[in-house]
Formats: sequence, C-alpha cells, structure tokens
Amino acid sequence: MTLRRACTRLINLTLKNNDKFKRKIFLQSNKCLIYNNDSKNYTMSSSTKHDFDEIFKFKDTNMSNWIVESKVYNLCCTYKTMSLDDRQKFLWSLALNYSMDHQKICILADKLSTIPTDNQRQLLLKERSLKNALTPQYHWLFVLMGRLENGVKFLVDLRTDVLNLLSGQLENDEAVIMQQLNLTLQDLLLLWFSVGFLHLERITWQSSCDMLQKISDYEAIHPIRNWLDLKKRVGPYRRCFVFTHPSMPREPLVVLHTALCDIIPETVKGIEEAEKRIKSKDKIPSDQINTNEIKAAIFYSIVATQKGLQGIELGNYLIKEVAKNVTREFPMIDKLSTLSPIPKFRQWFLDQVRQDPKKIFTKDELDNISKQFSNNDLYKELKKLFNNSLWLNDNDITGIMKEPLLRSCAWYLYREKRRGYALNNVANFHLRNGAVMWRINWMADPTPRGAEHSFGIMVNYRYYLDETENNSRNYIENSMIKASENIIMLSKNAEILKN
Repeated sequence: MTLRRACTRLINLTLKNNDKFKRKIFLQSNKCLIYNNDSKNYTMSSSTKHDFDEIFKFKDTNMSNWIVESKVYNLCCTYKTMSLDDRQKFLWSLALNYSMDHQKICILADKLSTIPTDNQRQLLLKERSLKNALTPQYHWLFVLMGRLENGVKFLVDLRTDVLNLLSGQLENDEAVIMQQLNLTLQDLLLLWFSVGFLHLERITWQSSCDMLQKISDYEAIHPIRNWLDLKKRVGPYRRCFVFTHPSMPREPLVVLHTALCDIIPETVKGIEEAEKRIKSKDKIPSDQINTNEIKAAIFYSIVATQKGLQGIELGNYLIKEVAKNVTREFPMIDKLSTLSPIPKFRQWFLDQVRQDPKKIFTKDELDNISKQFSNNDLYKELKKLFNNSLWLNDNDITGIMKEPLLRSCAWYLYREKRRGYALNNVANFHLRNGAVMWRINWMADPTPRGAEHSFGIMVNYRYYLDETENNSRNYIENSMIKASENIIMLSKNAEILKN
C-alpha cells in the first residue's frame, strides 16, 4: 500500500462520515504529505517552485503590474521548454499548492452566517471575502498569463496538457483536484471565447499561405490530398469559413467546409457531381457562379482545431453564421444540410454481433451470411471481412449486408443514448444545434476511411432555420430527437429483432 493510500485510509477511519468539512480541511492541510510521497513524483524542481513563490507573493499586493507580468512571462517561457514529465509536475504543483484554503472558507462561512441580514455593509464585505476564498489562487495566475502577448494561446495549450493528464489513469482524489484546475481554466476561456469576440472569416485561394496550410493540416474528416484538392475546397462552388480570435491571429479555431449544390447529395461523390451539373446548365464563364441553380448548402466537414477549447461551443455558432451568410449570398438556397460521418458505428456494430447476432440479423439474413463463410464464428468472420474496404466492391456481400447495416445504423443514431442524449458524438452535436436526423445514405463514403468508421454509411442532418430553436430545446430538455419517418421506421425494424 502506498503512503498516500495509507494516509487516506487513516483519515477515513479517524473522521466520521458526517464530518465532511473536517475531512476536506484535513486533506487540504496534509496534501503535500499525501501526494509527495506516492510512487508518482509530484515534486517539481526547486527553481520552478522558487518561480511560483516569487509570483504568488505579489498576490493581493499593490506591486506594479509590469514587475509581476515579467515574472509570469518568464514562467511561461520556462514551461514551454519543459519535458512532458516536468510539465505534469508543474500542473500538479499548481493544483495541489495554489488552489483553495478550505479551512479559511469554513471560517469565513461561519462568520457570514452570524451577521444580521439587515447589516448590508458587513454582509457585502464578508461575501466578497468568501468569494475570494472560493476562487483558486491559480485563477489569478491564469488571468495574468492571459494578459501577455500570445498568453491566451498559451492557456489554450496549457489546458490541452491538463486534459491529456485527466485522460490518464488517475485515482478519484487526483481526478477531483486536477478537474478543479481544468474547470477554472475552462471558465476563463469560456469568457474570452464568447461569440462576440470571434471573427468570421471566409478562406479563399487568395488567403495567406500559412492559413491555407493550416486548413489543409487540420482537415480530419476528408483529408486534403494536395494543393489542387485544396484549391477546389476553397473554390467558387465551395465556401470555407473559420472562426478566429483577436488574441490568436491567423489561427483557425473551428473550420467549416460547405458545398454549394442544387440538391442534397447522398454521397461525397455527389458533391462533385452537383457542381458539374450546375456548371452545365447555363453557359457561365469559369470565373463566375451559376447562382440560379444553387439551391442547397451542404456542411460536409466541421473541425475544431484546438483541444484546449474542448467544451466551449464554437461549432454551432459557426454553422448558424455560415447559414445566414450563404442564404444571404444565394437567395435561391432553401435547403441546409450536412453530409456527416458516423464515427465508431463499425465498432459498435461488431460489439452487437459478438453479443447476440440474432438481435442484429433476421433468420434469412443469417442463412445468407452463413453461406459466405466457412467458419461458424460470425463475429470473427465479419471482423475479418470488415478489416478493409474491399468488401464494398463485392455486390453479393453488399447486397446481403445493406439492410442489416442500415437498420442497425438507424438504431445506433436514433435509439442508442448516453445520459439521455445520442451516443454518437456527431449526432449529439447536430441535434443539440436543432437539426433533424433526415436521411441515412448507403455507400456514401466507400473510401478506406469511410469503411473503417461506418461501413461507408453517412447521414444527412437537415437544418430548418425556423425550427432549430424548438428542436434544440426539445432535445436538450426532453431528450427528444427529431427524425424523418424513414429513420424512425428503420429503427422500429431493428427494435423488432431486439425484443
């Protein structure tokens, strides 16, 4: 047993369950003993500790800002040069030693409760003192960091390191302590990255080279192959918009790729086919756009580029701004839709087959599938089959698998929930925005990447602007998903097999 676990057990034995405040105070007072002696090394270098002490001694003093900010700047520079191990020690030191003094909070709360309610002056003073005590000390440090040149970007990257640390194997007490630091950072960034501070920018072939390069590098849904492909993505029949922030110039925070079409395409290839159809309708010069035939805007890729801004809603605002922008530019547009991937559907489907294939396939489907394989272990055979995208070129296999996959996909998107909301993160994102789950498309993206995620299946989420607010409210408050009759019917067919 580690010393930290032994100390924690001693605390639990010493203090009764109803002494929660005492337990918190004991933990706060003895955290260095508990954490610094574990198998993990939470102790940072003496020079970094000295830097912290030199900065925090100026908290709540009248020292000139430039002196403090100079020391904070040096601390940030030091952090950037640290190894991963030293960065983690840096974060643990902040989280453990510069958070809140729970004993002081309890004392202030007791004093506040004794003040008569008609003594407004004393109430306000004590409430302010309590509010200050409830604010972690490192909040003050983060504010100073944010004032520096490129300081906001530093904090975004710092939170990325915190999130990476939280994604590791932490025990409960560790996770709580680090999560407090994470939430403090998130609250600050939430204020600084509110939509009023963001700048909507359209990216074209005339945009700066470094911006175009970042657009190419960040594209994760449909990877950009070369500069010719990139030129097409920002060409006349496409719209690429980004949100940027004044404190992070020339850095796209979230990127939305939009295709201008005549109809809502069912496939990725259908986007290019729509462009060819529109161009062929009228004799329009190559440098101009046939605006009369553009009747649909298709959001086919949206990418958040900064992990440190996770949990801060930017994508939904970008979609709404782009929707207003393209409908203003092209008044004939009356259809707004996505062509969205379905990440993790393949793995979910295989897990269901492993548990009970009879809840996925009908008897006739199982008979037809068994004729294709020599092994009786259906899960192993399907896992081997779906290991690459070659099966999508086999008409016999695709003919057998189409109905069960579409049926299961509808169930996965419409009925599989986590805490009342859609399990699939892309579905949850668009449904929270007020979109309608409109159509599931077979063989929409038969590339190896599309096959790996969702057997090449994609989905359209329709945005009816006059309904989005109501749909969003129903989904968030009542967990109600607005879907088309076809998707509901497919999910009901899947339900029959599951019962």
